[in-house]
Amino acid sequence: MQDTHKSVVLRVLYTFSLMMFVAACEPNSNNKATSFDADPGLCNFQIGACTKSVGDTDLALSISPWNTPSEKPLTLSLSSSKSVENVKVRIEGRDMFMGIIPVNLTEMAENSYQAPLIYGSCSSDYMVWQAIVSFEDNGVEKFAVFEFLADSEKAK
Repeated sequence: MQDTHKSVVLRVLYTFSLMMFVAACEPNSNNKATSFDADPGLCNFQIGACTKSVGDTDLALSISPWNTPSEKPLTLSLSSSKSVENVKVRIEGRDMFMGIIPVNLTEMAENSYQAPLIYGSCSSDYMVWQAIVSFEDNGVEKFAVFEFLADSEKAK
């Protein structure tokens, strides 16, 4: 009877060890992808400024460095094709609420603005932000939305 008990215990240990070995050899599904295909509709600051037209006003937005790293100081630049008033920018997450980040613009030259910017990182490894630009043209408030990928050097 003693031998039967030892035999059962050994079989259980052997089976458990084999299962652990097989499980350890499978690919780790928890690894994050190191690169991915970016949405072609997003701003690509490596190529240059992202442009939008709102009525007869053309806006150009750029962020440097071009790869828009999370949790690092950035510089946002905005220019308009004509004089507009009450220009404001805020940053928000497109697919995930990450708070509303106000951007304090400084007019650098006529129709040209600049501001420091920093935003947090996202654990999903694919965070799209929106720069929402508002301005007044002849007393009418207008908006433009520029979408860009944080940490874009990971995109193919």
